[in-house]
Amino acid sequence: MPAAPPPITPIDYRPRRWAFALLVIVTVVGMAALMVAALAGNGFDPWDWALTLCFMLTLPWTVIGFWNAVIGLILMRGRYALRSGLNGGDQDLPITLNTALLSCIRNESVTTVARNLDRMIAGLAASGHSARFQVWILSDSDRPDCLAAEAAGVERLQRDWADRLAIGYRRRDRNPGYKAGNIQSFLADQGRDLDLALVLDADSLMEARAILRLVRIMQANPRLGILQSLVVGLPTASAFARAFQFGMRLGMRSYTLGSAWWQGDCGPYWGHNALLRVTPFREHCGLPRLPGRPPLGGWVLSHDQVEAVLMRRAGYAVQVLPTEGGSWEENPPTLLQFIRRDLRWCQGNMQYLRLLNLPGLRPVSRVQLVLAILMFLASPAWVALMAILAVRPGLAANPGALVDPALGLMLFTLLMLMVFAPKLTALTDLLLTADARRAFGGVGRVLASTVAEILFFTLLAPVMAIAHTLFIGGLLAGRTLGWDPQQRGGHQVGWAEALGRLWPQTLVGLAALVWLGTTAGAAAFWLSPFFLGALLAVPLAVVSASPRRGRAQTRLGLWRIPEETAPGPLLRSLDLPALAAIRNGPDPRIAAPAAEAVE
Repeated sequence: MPAAPPPITPIDYRPRRWAFALLVIVTVVGMAALMVAALAGNGFDPWDWALTLCFMLTLPWTVIGFWNAVIGLILMRGRYALRSGLNGGDQDLPITLNTALLSCIRNESVTTVARNLDRMIAGLAASGHSARFQVWILSDSDRPDCLAAEAAGVERLQRDWADRLAIGYRRRDRNPGYKAGNIQSFLADQGRDLDLALVLDADSLMEARAILRLVRIMQANPRLGILQSLVVGLPTASAFARAFQFGMRLGMRSYTLGSAWWQGDCGPYWGHNALLRVTPFREHCGLPRLPGRPPLGGWVLSHDQVEAVLMRRAGYAVQVLPTEGGSWEENPPTLLQFIRRDLRWCQGNMQYLRLLNLPGLRPVSRVQLVLAILMFLASPAWVALMAILAVRPGLAANPGALVDPALGLMLFTLLMLMVFAPKLTALTDLLLTADARRAFGGVGRVLASTVAEILFFTLLAPVMAIAHTLFIGGLLAGRTLGWDPQQRGGHQVGWAEALGRLWPQTLVGLAALVWLGTTAGAAAFWLSPFFLGALLAVPLAVVSASPRRGRAQTRLGLWRIPEETAPGPLLRSLDLPALAAIRNGPDPRIAAPAAEAVE
Protein backbone atom coordinates (compact mmCIF):
# COMPACT_ATOMS: atom_id res chain seq x y z
CA MET A 1 0.00 0.00 0.00
CA PRO A 2 1.25 3.55 -0.71
CA ALA A 3 2.59 5.34 2.34
CA ALA A 4 0.12 7.78 3.92
CA PRO A 5 1.43 11.33 4.27
CA PRO A 6 1.99 12.82 7.70
CA PRO A 7 -0.65 15.25 8.95
CA ILE A 8 -0.59 18.60 7.15
CA THR A 9 0.34 21.69 9.14
CA PRO A 10 -2.94 23.57 9.69
CA ILE A 11 -2.33 26.62 7.49
CA ASP A 12 -5.49 27.44 5.62
CA TYR A 13 -4.70 28.98 2.24
CA ARG A 14 -8.33 29.14 1.19
CA PRO A 15 -8.91 32.77 2.26
CA ARG A 16 -5.86 33.86 0.26
CA ARG A 17 -6.95 31.86 -2.78
CA TRP A 18 -10.50 33.17 -2.69
CA ALA A 19 -9.23 36.73 -2.30
CA PHE A 20 -6.82 36.28 -5.19
CA ALA A 21 -9.48 34.65 -7.37
CA LEU A 22 -11.83 37.54 -6.64
CA LEU A 23 -9.17 40.08 -7.63
CA VAL A 24 -8.46 38.22 -10.88
CA ILE A 25 -12.13 37.71 -11.81
CA VAL A 26 -13.11 41.33 -11.08
CA THR A 27 -10.13 42.60 -13.08
CA VAL A 28 -10.82 40.33 -16.06
CA VAL A 29 -14.49 41.31 -16.07
CA GLY A 30 -13.59 44.98 -15.72
CA MET A 31 -11.10 44.87 -18.59
CA ALA A 32 -13.60 42.98 -20.78
CA ALA A 33 -16.30 45.53 -19.94
CA LEU A 34 -13.94 48.36 -20.86
CA MET A 35 -13.19 46.60 -24.15
CA VAL A 36 -16.92 46.29 -24.89
CA ALA A 37 -17.51 49.94 -24.03
CA ALA A 38 -14.63 51.06 -26.27
CA LEU A 39 -16.04 49.07 -29.21
CA ALA A 40 -19.76 49.68 -28.70
CA GLY A 41 -20.01 53.32 -29.77
CA ASN A 42 -20.82 52.36 -33.36
CA GLY A 43 -22.88 49.28 -32.53
CA PHE A 44 -21.57 45.86 -31.59
CA ASP A 45 -21.16 43.54 -34.56
CA PRO A 46 -19.61 40.07 -35.01
CA TRP A 47 -16.17 41.65 -35.46
CA ASP A 48 -16.53 43.22 -32.01
CA TRP A 49 -17.60 39.93 -30.47
CA ALA A 50 -14.55 38.21 -32.02
CA LEU A 51 -12.23 40.93 -30.72
CA THR A 52 -13.69 40.69 -27.21
CA LEU A 53 -13.43 36.88 -27.13
CA CYS A 54 -9.79 36.94 -28.29
CA PHE A 55 -9.01 39.69 -25.78
CA MET A 56 -10.50 37.69 -22.90
CA LEU A 57 -8.44 34.63 -23.81
CA THR A 58 -5.28 36.72 -23.44
CA LEU A 59 -6.25 38.20 -20.08
CA PRO A 60 -5.84 35.43 -17.46
CA TRP A 61 -2.03 35.26 -17.44
CA THR A 62 -1.71 39.04 -17.80
CA VAL A 63 -4.03 39.72 -14.87
CA ILE A 64 -2.52 36.98 -12.71
CA GLY A 65 0.96 38.35 -13.39
CA PHE A 66 -0.22 41.83 -12.40
CA TRP A 67 -1.70 40.78 -9.06
CA ASN A 68 1.21 38.45 -8.28
CA ALA A 69 3.54 41.41 -8.80
CA VAL A 70 1.45 43.78 -6.68
CA ILE A 71 1.24 41.31 -3.79
CA GLY A 72 4.95 40.57 -4.17
CA LEU A 73 5.83 44.27 -3.98
CA ILE A 74 3.71 44.65 -0.83
CA LEU A 75 5.56 41.72 0.74
CA MET A 76 8.97 43.06 -0.30
CA ARG A 77 8.48 46.68 0.72
CA GLY A 78 6.50 45.88 3.83
CA ARG A 79 9.18 43.37 4.79
CA TYR A 80 6.41 40.97 5.70
CA ALA A 81 7.37 37.38 6.37
CA LEU A 82 5.75 35.03 3.90
CA ARG A 83 4.02 32.47 6.09
CA SER A 84 4.52 29.16 4.34
CA GLY A 85 3.93 26.61 7.08
CA LEU A 86 7.49 25.37 6.69
CA ASN A 87 10.04 24.95 9.43
CA GLY A 88 13.09 26.75 8.05
CA GLY A 89 15.50 24.02 9.10
CA ASP A 90 18.29 24.88 11.53
CA GLN A 91 21.52 25.37 9.54
CA ASP A 92 23.38 23.37 12.19
CA LEU A 93 20.90 20.50 12.06
CA PRO A 94 22.66 17.19 11.25
CA ILE A 95 21.85 15.67 7.88
CA THR A 96 20.03 12.40 8.51
CA LEU A 97 18.34 11.66 5.17
CA ASN A 98 20.03 9.91 2.27
CA THR A 99 19.95 12.05 -0.87
CA ALA A 100 20.94 11.37 -4.47
CA LEU A 101 21.84 14.05 -6.98
CA LEU A 102 20.27 12.90 -10.27
CA SER A 103 21.91 14.43 -13.33
CA CYS A 104 19.54 13.71 -16.23
CA ILE A 105 21.18 13.89 -19.66
CA ARG A 106 20.49 13.00 -23.26
CA ASN A 107 23.23 13.55 -25.83
CA GLU A 108 24.57 16.50 -23.82
CA SER A 109 28.03 18.02 -23.44
CA VAL A 110 29.66 15.86 -20.79
CA THR A 111 32.27 18.56 -20.20
CA THR A 112 29.65 20.92 -18.75
CA VAL A 113 27.90 18.15 -16.80
CA ALA A 114 31.15 16.94 -15.22
CA ARG A 115 32.31 20.48 -14.48
CA ASN A 116 29.12 21.31 -12.59
CA LEU A 117 29.03 17.99 -10.74
CA ASP A 118 32.67 18.46 -9.74
CA ARG A 119 31.82 21.74 -8.02
CA MET A 120 28.73 20.39 -6.28
CA ILE A 121 30.56 17.29 -5.06
CA ALA A 122 33.47 19.41 -3.82
CA GLY A 123 31.08 21.63 -1.88
CA LEU A 124 29.30 18.68 -0.27
CA ALA A 125 32.62 17.05 0.60
CA ALA A 126 33.87 20.26 2.19
CA SER A 127 30.66 20.53 4.21
CA GLY A 128 31.37 17.26 5.99
CA HIS A 129 28.03 15.74 4.94
CA SER A 130 29.07 13.84 1.81
CA ALA A 131 28.40 10.46 3.46
CA ARG A 132 24.66 11.19 3.19
CA PHE A 133 24.88 11.96 -0.54
CA GLN A 134 25.48 10.10 -3.75
CA VAL A 135 25.50 11.14 -7.41
CA TRP A 136 23.83 9.34 -10.29
CA ILE A 137 24.14 10.27 -13.94
CA LEU A 138 20.95 9.08 -15.63
CA SER A 139 21.50 8.88 -19.36
CA ASP A 140 19.08 8.51 -22.23
CA SER A 141 21.81 9.16 -24.78
CA ASP A 142 22.00 7.21 -28.02
CA ARG A 143 24.79 8.89 -29.99
CA PRO A 144 28.05 6.87 -29.98
CA ASP A 145 30.24 9.95 -29.45
CA CYS A 146 28.18 11.00 -26.45
CA LEU A 147 28.26 7.50 -24.97
CA ALA A 148 32.05 7.39 -25.19
CA ALA A 149 32.34 10.84 -23.60
CA GLU A 150 29.91 9.87 -20.83
CA ALA A 151 31.89 6.74 -20.00
CA ALA A 152 35.14 8.71 -19.82
CA GLY A 153 33.56 11.50 -17.78
CA VAL A 154 32.00 9.13 -15.26
CA GLU A 155 35.25 7.19 -14.92
CA ARG A 156 37.12 10.41 -14.18
CA LEU A 157 34.55 11.55 -11.58
CA GLN A 158 34.59 8.15 -9.88
CA ARG A 159 38.38 8.16 -9.79
CA ASP A 160 38.61 11.68 -8.37
CA TRP A 161 35.93 11.26 -5.70
CA ALA A 162 36.10 7.53 -4.92
CA ASP A 163 36.92 8.02 -1.25
CA ARG A 164 34.49 10.90 -0.64
CA LEU A 165 31.17 10.24 -2.40
CA ALA A 166 29.60 7.41 -4.40
CA ILE A 167 29.00 8.12 -8.10
CA GLY A 168 26.88 5.90 -10.33
CA TYR A 169 26.01 5.80 -14.01
CA ARG A 170 22.85 4.36 -15.51
CA ARG A 171 21.82 4.37 -19.16
CA ARG A 172 18.66 3.15 -20.84
CA ASP A 173 18.77 1.71 -24.33
CA ARG A 174 15.32 3.20 -24.96
CA ASN A 175 13.76 6.25 -23.33
CA PRO A 176 10.06 5.64 -22.61
CA GLY A 177 8.65 8.57 -20.67
CA TYR A 178 11.71 10.69 -21.48
CA LYS A 179 13.31 12.35 -18.44
CA ALA A 180 10.38 11.60 -16.12
CA GLY A 181 10.45 7.95 -17.15
CA ASN A 182 14.19 7.76 -16.55
CA ILE A 183 13.82 9.12 -13.01
CA GLN A 184 10.92 6.79 -12.19
CA SER A 185 12.84 3.81 -13.54
CA PHE A 186 15.84 4.70 -11.39
CA LEU A 187 13.74 5.22 -8.25
CA ALA A 188 12.07 1.83 -8.77
CA ASP A 189 15.46 0.08 -8.97
CA GLN A 190 18.62 1.63 -7.53
CA GLY A 191 16.77 4.38 -5.67
CA ARG A 192 14.63 2.32 -3.31
CA ASP A 193 16.83 3.07 -0.27
CA LEU A 194 16.90 6.82 -0.87
CA ASP A 195 14.96 9.37 1.14
CA LEU A 196 15.38 12.37 -1.17
CA ALA A 197 16.44 13.04 -4.75
CA LEU A 198 17.75 16.32 -6.15
CA VAL A 199 16.78 16.51 -9.83
CA LEU A 200 19.35 18.25 -12.05
CA ASP A 201 19.43 19.05 -15.73
CA ALA A 202 22.64 18.96 -17.75
CA ASP A 203 23.15 22.70 -17.14
CA SER A 204 22.13 22.74 -13.46
CA LEU A 205 24.52 24.07 -10.83
CA MET A 206 23.88 24.49 -7.11
CA GLU A 207 25.97 25.59 -4.16
CA ALA A 208 26.36 23.05 -1.40
CA ARG A 209 24.79 25.43 1.12
CA ALA A 210 21.68 25.73 -1.10
CA ILE A 211 21.42 21.93 -1.37
CA LEU A 212 21.89 21.47 2.38
CA ARG A 213 19.26 24.11 3.11
CA LEU A 214 16.67 22.28 1.02
CA VAL A 215 17.55 18.96 2.65
CA ARG A 216 17.24 20.39 6.16
CA ILE A 217 13.85 21.91 5.36
CA MET A 218 12.67 18.55 3.97
CA GLN A 219 13.92 16.84 7.13
CA ALA A 220 12.03 19.28 9.35
CA ASN A 221 8.81 19.02 7.27
CA PRO A 222 7.90 15.39 6.56
CA ARG A 223 4.68 16.49 4.80
CA LEU A 224 6.72 18.24 2.13
CA GLY A 225 6.90 16.31 -1.13
CA ILE A 226 8.66 18.71 -3.53
CA LEU A 227 10.71 21.77 -2.64
CA GLN A 228 12.76 24.21 -4.67
CA SER A 229 14.07 27.76 -4.51
CA LEU A 230 14.31 30.22 -7.37
CA VAL A 231 16.58 29.18 -10.23
CA VAL A 232 18.48 31.99 -11.94
CA GLY A 233 20.54 32.16 -15.11
CA LEU A 234 24.29 31.67 -14.99
CA PRO A 235 26.22 34.76 -16.12
CA THR A 236 26.44 34.59 -19.89
CA ALA A 237 28.10 36.50 -22.72
CA SER A 238 25.30 35.62 -25.18
CA ALA A 239 23.45 38.80 -26.13
CA PHE A 240 20.10 36.98 -26.33
CA ALA A 241 20.53 35.10 -23.05
CA ARG A 242 21.72 38.26 -21.27
CA ALA A 243 18.44 40.01 -22.05
CA PHE A 244 16.53 36.94 -20.90
CA GLN A 245 18.55 36.47 -17.69
CA PHE A 246 18.16 40.14 -16.72
CA GLY A 247 14.42 40.22 -17.43
CA MET A 248 13.79 37.02 -15.51
CA ARG A 249 15.96 38.14 -12.61
CA LEU A 250 14.31 41.53 -12.46
CA GLY A 251 10.72 40.28 -12.49
CA MET A 252 10.83 36.86 -10.89
CA ARG A 253 11.06 37.83 -7.24
CA SER A 254 7.93 39.98 -6.96
CA TYR A 255 6.03 37.57 -9.24
CA THR A 256 7.09 34.46 -7.32
CA LEU A 257 6.51 36.03 -3.90
CA GLY A 258 2.98 36.93 -4.96
CA SER A 259 2.24 33.51 -6.42
CA ALA A 260 3.69 31.72 -3.37
CA TRP A 261 1.39 33.79 -1.15
CA TRP A 262 -1.75 32.21 -2.64
CA GLN A 263 -0.49 28.93 -4.09
CA GLY A 264 1.16 27.90 -0.83
CA ASP A 265 1.38 24.12 -0.58
CA CYS A 266 0.02 23.69 -4.13
CA GLY A 267 3.01 25.34 -5.73
CA PRO A 268 4.66 24.57 -9.07
CA TYR A 269 7.56 22.26 -9.82
CA TRP A 270 9.97 23.40 -12.53
CA GLY A 271 11.52 20.02 -13.21
CA HIS A 272 15.10 20.67 -12.10
CA ASN A 273 17.14 22.09 -9.20
CA ALA A 274 14.39 20.70 -6.99
CA LEU A 275 14.30 18.22 -4.13
CA LEU A 276 11.83 15.31 -4.19
CA ARG A 277 10.73 13.00 -1.38
CA VAL A 278 11.42 9.67 -3.00
CA THR A 279 8.77 7.33 -1.59
CA PRO A 280 5.65 9.41 -2.38
CA PHE A 281 7.15 10.54 -5.69
CA ARG A 282 7.74 6.93 -6.75
CA GLU A 283 4.33 5.75 -5.53
CA HIS A 284 2.13 8.63 -6.66
CA CYS A 285 3.85 10.65 -9.41
CA GLY A 286 4.33 8.17 -12.23
CA LEU A 287 2.96 9.73 -15.41
CA PRO A 288 0.38 7.90 -17.48
CA ARG A 289 0.92 7.23 -21.17
CA LEU A 290 -1.85 9.22 -22.77
CA PRO A 291 -4.20 7.43 -25.17
CA GLY A 292 -3.82 8.06 -28.85
CA ARG A 293 -0.83 9.00 -30.94
CA PRO A 294 1.43 12.06 -30.57
CA PRO A 295 1.33 14.99 -30.48
CA LEU A 296 -1.42 14.93 -27.83
CA GLY A 297 -1.15 11.22 -27.07
CA GLY A 298 1.81 9.20 -25.89
CA TRP A 299 4.31 10.23 -23.21
CA VAL A 300 3.86 13.60 -21.53
CA LEU A 301 6.57 16.05 -22.56
CA SER A 302 5.95 18.72 -19.87
CA HIS A 303 6.13 16.37 -16.92
CA ASP A 304 6.85 18.75 -14.04
CA GLN A 305 3.47 20.41 -13.47
CA VAL A 306 1.69 17.06 -13.70
CA GLU A 307 4.04 15.54 -11.12
CA ALA A 308 3.36 18.54 -8.87
CA VAL A 309 -0.43 18.10 -8.95
CA LEU A 310 -0.10 14.34 -8.44
CA MET A 311 2.12 14.89 -5.40
CA ARG A 312 -0.43 17.32 -3.99
CA ARG A 313 -3.25 14.85 -4.71
CA ALA A 314 -1.37 12.35 -2.57
CA GLY A 315 -1.50 14.73 0.38
CA TYR A 316 2.05 16.08 0.25
CA ALA A 317 2.92 19.76 -0.13
CA VAL A 318 4.67 21.22 -3.16
CA GLN A 319 6.33 24.51 -2.30
CA VAL A 320 8.69 27.14 -3.67
CA LEU A 321 11.07 29.17 -1.54
CA PRO A 322 10.82 32.56 -3.29
CA THR A 323 14.45 33.40 -2.59
CA GLU A 324 17.44 33.70 -4.89
CA GLY A 325 20.92 32.41 -4.35
CA GLY A 326 22.95 29.31 -5.03
CA SER A 327 20.82 27.69 -7.76
CA TRP A 328 21.55 28.27 -11.46
CA GLU A 329 20.75 27.10 -14.96
CA GLU A 330 21.83 28.14 -18.45
CA ASN A 331 19.34 29.96 -20.64
CA PRO A 332 19.06 29.26 -24.40
CA PRO A 333 21.83 31.26 -26.12
CA THR A 334 19.89 32.16 -29.28
CA LEU A 335 16.37 33.01 -30.36
CA LEU A 336 16.13 29.84 -32.46
CA GLN A 337 17.03 27.65 -29.48
CA PHE A 338 14.61 29.58 -27.29
CA ILE A 339 11.77 29.00 -29.76
CA ARG A 340 12.54 25.27 -29.98
CA ARG A 341 12.45 24.88 -26.21
CA ASP A 342 9.21 26.85 -26.00
CA LEU A 343 7.52 24.73 -28.66
CA ARG A 344 8.36 21.55 -26.78
CA TRP A 345 6.73 23.08 -23.70
CA CYS A 346 3.79 24.10 -25.87
CA GLN A 347 3.22 20.54 -27.05
CA GLY A 348 3.57 19.22 -23.50
CA ASN A 349 1.15 21.76 -22.07
CA MET A 350 -1.43 21.01 -24.75
CA GLN A 351 -1.33 17.39 -23.58
CA TYR A 352 -2.77 18.61 -20.28
CA LEU A 353 -6.13 18.80 -22.06
CA ARG A 354 -6.30 15.02 -21.58
CA LEU A 355 -5.36 15.26 -17.90
CA LEU A 356 -7.93 17.75 -16.68
CA ASN A 357 -10.33 14.98 -15.68
CA LEU A 358 -7.83 13.11 -13.50
CA PRO A 359 -9.75 12.02 -10.39
CA GLY A 360 -8.94 13.45 -6.98
CA LEU A 361 -7.09 16.60 -8.05
CA ARG A 362 -7.47 19.63 -5.82
CA PRO A 363 -9.34 22.60 -7.34
CA VAL A 364 -6.27 24.80 -7.39
CA SER A 365 -4.35 22.01 -9.16
CA ARG A 366 -6.96 21.87 -11.95
CA VAL A 367 -6.74 25.65 -12.25
CA GLN A 368 -2.96 25.37 -12.61
CA LEU A 369 -3.33 22.86 -15.46
CA VAL A 370 -5.86 25.09 -17.20
CA LEU A 371 -3.55 28.08 -16.84
CA ALA A 372 -0.66 26.07 -18.26
CA ILE A 373 -2.81 25.39 -21.35
CA LEU A 374 -3.92 29.03 -21.62
CA MET A 375 -0.29 30.14 -21.46
CA PHE A 376 0.09 28.99 -25.06
CA LEU A 377 -3.50 29.32 -26.29
CA ALA A 378 -3.16 33.03 -25.53
CA SER A 379 -0.74 33.32 -28.46
CA PRO A 380 -3.25 32.41 -31.20
CA ALA A 381 -5.71 34.71 -29.47
CA TRP A 382 -3.22 37.60 -29.60
CA VAL A 383 -2.41 36.92 -33.25
CA ALA A 384 -6.11 36.81 -34.13
CA LEU A 385 -6.72 39.98 -32.12
CA MET A 386 -3.94 41.83 -33.93
CA ALA A 387 -5.07 40.51 -37.32
CA ILE A 388 -8.65 41.69 -36.79
CA LEU A 389 -7.49 45.09 -35.54
CA ALA A 390 -5.24 45.41 -38.60
CA VAL A 391 -7.80 44.31 -41.20
CA ARG A 392 -10.95 45.92 -39.88
CA PRO A 393 -10.12 49.64 -40.33
CA GLY A 394 -9.39 49.08 -44.00
CA LEU A 395 -12.81 47.49 -44.49
CA ALA A 396 -14.84 50.04 -42.51
CA ALA A 397 -16.57 53.04 -44.06
CA ASN A 398 -15.62 55.20 -41.07
CA PRO A 399 -12.53 53.72 -39.33
CA GLY A 400 -12.42 56.53 -36.77
CA ALA A 401 -15.75 55.45 -35.30
CA LEU A 402 -14.70 51.85 -34.60
CA VAL A 403 -13.13 52.57 -31.20
CA ASP A 404 -13.86 55.29 -28.67
CA PRO A 405 -10.50 57.15 -28.50
CA ALA A 406 -10.59 57.95 -24.77
CA LEU A 407 -11.71 54.49 -23.69
CA GLY A 408 -9.30 52.85 -26.13
CA LEU A 409 -6.38 54.82 -24.70
CA MET A 410 -7.44 53.93 -21.16
CA LEU A 411 -7.65 50.25 -22.09
CA PHE A 412 -4.24 50.31 -23.76
CA THR A 413 -2.62 52.08 -20.78
CA LEU A 414 -4.08 49.65 -18.24
CA LEU A 415 -3.07 46.67 -20.34
CA MET A 416 0.53 47.86 -20.68
CA LEU A 417 0.66 48.50 -16.94
CA MET A 418 -0.45 44.93 -16.28
CA VAL A 419 1.90 43.40 -18.84
CA PHE A 420 4.95 45.13 -17.39
CA ALA A 421 3.88 45.01 -13.71
CA PRO A 422 6.30 42.23 -12.67
CA LYS A 423 9.24 44.26 -14.03
CA LEU A 424 8.00 47.61 -12.73
CA THR A 425 7.31 46.36 -9.21
CA ALA A 426 10.67 44.63 -8.99
CA LEU A 427 12.38 47.71 -10.42
CA THR A 428 10.67 49.86 -7.77
CA ASP A 429 11.95 47.65 -4.97
CA LEU A 430 15.42 47.49 -6.53
CA LEU A 431 15.76 51.26 -6.89
CA LEU A 432 14.67 51.73 -3.29
CA THR A 433 17.25 49.24 -1.97
CA ALA A 434 20.87 50.41 -1.98
CA ASP A 435 22.45 46.95 -1.89
CA ALA A 436 20.30 45.74 -4.77
CA ARG A 437 21.16 48.80 -6.87
CA ARG A 438 24.85 48.13 -6.41
CA ALA A 439 24.43 44.42 -7.15
CA PHE A 440 22.86 45.19 -10.53
CA GLY A 441 25.60 47.68 -11.44
CA GLY A 442 24.13 50.97 -10.28
CA VAL A 443 21.09 53.08 -11.12
CA GLY A 444 22.28 54.05 -14.60
CA ARG A 445 22.89 50.47 -15.69
CA VAL A 446 19.64 49.28 -14.12
CA LEU A 447 17.53 51.88 -15.93
CA ALA A 448 19.32 51.45 -19.27
CA SER A 449 19.07 47.66 -19.01
CA THR A 450 15.38 47.80 -18.10
CA VAL A 451 14.48 50.04 -21.04
CA ALA A 452 16.56 47.92 -23.44
CA GLU A 453 15.04 44.69 -22.13
CA ILE A 454 11.47 45.99 -22.47
CA LEU A 455 12.15 47.10 -26.05
CA PHE A 456 13.83 43.78 -26.87
CA PHE A 457 10.97 41.66 -25.58
CA THR A 458 8.36 43.95 -27.12
CA LEU A 459 9.89 42.98 -30.45
CA LEU A 460 10.30 39.35 -29.39
CA ALA A 461 6.67 38.89 -28.24
CA PRO A 462 5.09 38.75 -31.73
CA VAL A 463 7.84 36.42 -32.95
CA MET A 464 6.96 33.97 -30.20
CA ALA A 465 3.19 34.44 -30.56
CA ILE A 466 3.31 33.63 -34.27
CA ALA A 467 5.60 30.63 -33.63
CA HIS A 468 3.17 29.28 -31.01
CA THR A 469 0.19 29.86 -33.30
CA LEU A 470 1.74 28.04 -36.25
CA PHE A 471 2.88 25.20 -34.01
CA ILE A 472 -0.53 24.73 -32.39
CA GLY A 473 -2.02 24.64 -35.87
CA GLY A 474 0.55 21.97 -36.71
CA LEU A 475 -0.44 19.97 -33.63
CA LEU A 476 -3.97 19.74 -34.99
CA ALA A 477 -2.49 18.25 -38.16
CA GLY A 478 -0.36 15.76 -36.23
CA ARG A 479 2.96 17.63 -36.16
CA THR A 480 5.12 16.73 -33.17
CA LEU A 481 8.49 17.44 -31.58
CA GLY A 482 10.85 14.89 -30.09
CA TRP A 483 12.98 15.13 -26.96
CA ASP A 484 16.19 16.44 -28.47
CA PRO A 485 19.07 18.05 -26.57
CA GLN A 486 19.41 21.80 -26.44
CA GLN A 487 22.37 23.53 -28.03
CA ARG A 488 23.50 25.31 -24.91
CA GLY A 489 26.76 26.97 -25.95
CA GLY A 490 26.82 30.41 -27.53
CA HIS A 491 27.05 30.35 -31.33
CA GLN A 492 26.46 32.52 -34.37
CA VAL A 493 23.17 32.26 -36.28
CA GLY A 494 23.45 32.81 -40.03
CA TRP A 495 21.02 34.86 -42.09
CA ALA A 496 19.98 31.87 -44.20
CA GLU A 497 19.35 29.73 -41.11
CA ALA A 498 17.31 32.48 -39.45
CA LEU A 499 15.26 33.12 -42.59
CA GLY A 500 14.64 29.40 -43.01
CA ARG A 501 13.10 29.27 -39.53
CA LEU A 502 11.49 32.69 -39.26
CA TRP A 503 10.15 33.38 -42.75
CA PRO A 504 6.50 33.10 -41.58
CA GLN A 505 7.03 35.91 -39.06
CA THR A 506 8.78 38.01 -41.69
CA LEU A 507 5.96 37.47 -44.17
CA VAL A 508 3.27 38.32 -41.61
CA GLY A 509 5.10 41.47 -40.56
CA LEU A 510 5.70 42.64 -44.12
CA ALA A 511 2.12 42.03 -45.25
CA ALA A 512 0.65 43.66 -42.17
CA LEU A 513 2.77 46.80 -42.33
CA VAL A 514 2.04 47.27 -46.05
CA TRP A 515 -1.69 46.85 -45.38
CA LEU A 516 -1.64 49.15 -42.35
CA GLY A 517 0.38 51.78 -44.13
CA THR A 518 -2.12 51.99 -46.97
CA THR A 519 -5.44 51.53 -45.17
CA ALA A 520 -5.31 51.97 -41.41
CA GLY A 521 -4.09 55.55 -40.93
CA ALA A 522 -3.61 56.34 -37.22
CA ALA A 523 -4.31 52.72 -36.22
CA ALA A 524 -1.00 51.76 -37.81
CA PHE A 525 0.84 53.55 -34.98
CA TRP A 526 -0.81 51.48 -32.24
CA LEU A 527 -0.39 48.17 -34.04
CA SER A 528 3.07 48.73 -35.47
CA PRO A 529 5.07 47.30 -32.49
CA PHE A 530 3.45 43.90 -32.94
CA PHE A 531 4.00 43.68 -36.67
CA LEU A 532 7.37 45.46 -36.58
CA GLY A 533 8.66 42.77 -34.23
CA ALA A 534 7.49 40.09 -36.66
CA LEU A 535 9.11 41.89 -39.59
CA LEU A 536 12.43 42.15 -37.72
CA ALA A 537 12.46 38.51 -36.57
CA VAL A 538 15.38 37.48 -38.77
CA PRO A 539 17.74 40.37 -37.92
CA LEU A 540 16.71 40.01 -34.27
CA ALA A 541 17.79 36.35 -34.32
CA VAL A 542 21.08 37.06 -36.09
CA VAL A 543 22.14 40.15 -34.15
CA SER A 544 21.22 38.75 -30.71
CA ALA A 545 23.29 35.62 -31.43
CA SER A 546 26.45 37.54 -32.31
CA PRO A 547 29.24 36.54 -29.88
CA ARG A 548 31.03 39.84 -30.53
CA ARG A 549 27.97 41.90 -29.62
CA GLY A 550 27.37 39.72 -26.58
CA ARG A 551 30.90 40.32 -25.28
CA ALA A 552 30.58 44.07 -25.91
CA GLN A 553 27.29 44.24 -23.99
CA THR A 554 28.82 42.25 -21.16
CA ARG A 555 31.80 44.60 -20.89
CA LEU A 556 29.53 47.65 -20.92
CA GLY A 557 27.38 46.16 -18.16
CA LEU A 558 24.16 46.00 -20.16
CA TRP A 559 21.79 43.46 -18.55
CA ARG A 560 24.19 42.89 -15.66
CA ILE A 561 23.07 40.62 -12.82
CA PRO A 562 24.40 40.40 -9.23
CA GLU A 563 26.50 37.29 -9.95
CA GLU A 564 28.55 39.39 -12.37
CA THR A 565 29.05 42.27 -9.95
CA ALA A 566 30.17 40.06 -7.06
CA PRO A 567 30.56 36.41 -8.09
CA GLY A 568 31.21 33.96 -5.30
CA PRO A 569 34.08 31.46 -5.27
CA LEU A 570 31.99 28.78 -6.98
CA LEU A 571 31.18 30.95 -10.00
CA ARG A 572 34.72 32.32 -10.21
CA SER A 573 36.04 28.78 -10.33
CA LEU A 574 34.09 28.14 -13.55
CA ASP A 575 35.97 30.82 -15.51
CA LEU A 576 32.79 31.82 -17.34
CA PRO A 577 33.21 33.89 -20.53
CA ALA A 578 30.90 36.58 -19.12
CA LEU A 579 33.11 37.12 -16.07
CA ALA A 580 36.23 37.12 -18.23
CA ALA A 581 34.67 39.74 -20.53
CA ILE A 582 33.85 41.97 -17.54
CA ARG A 583 37.37 41.64 -16.13
CA ASN A 584 38.80 42.69 -19.48
CA GLY A 585 36.25 45.44 -20.13
CA PRO A 586 36.43 49.20 -19.78
CA ASP A 587 34.95 49.09 -16.28
CA PRO A 588 36.56 46.10 -14.54
CA ARG A 589 34.74 45.64 -11.24
CA ILE A 590 35.64 42.02 -10.70
CA ALA A 591 39.05 40.88 -9.60
CA ALA A 592 40.76 37.99 -11.33
CA PRO A 593 39.83 34.56 -9.89
CA ALA A 594 41.74 33.81 -6.75
CA ALA A 595 42.85 30.37 -5.66
CA GLU A 596 40.02 30.00 -3.18
CA ALA A 597 38.37 26.86 -1.96
CA VAL A 598 35.06 26.05 -3.57
CA GLU A 599 32.18 26.43 -1.15
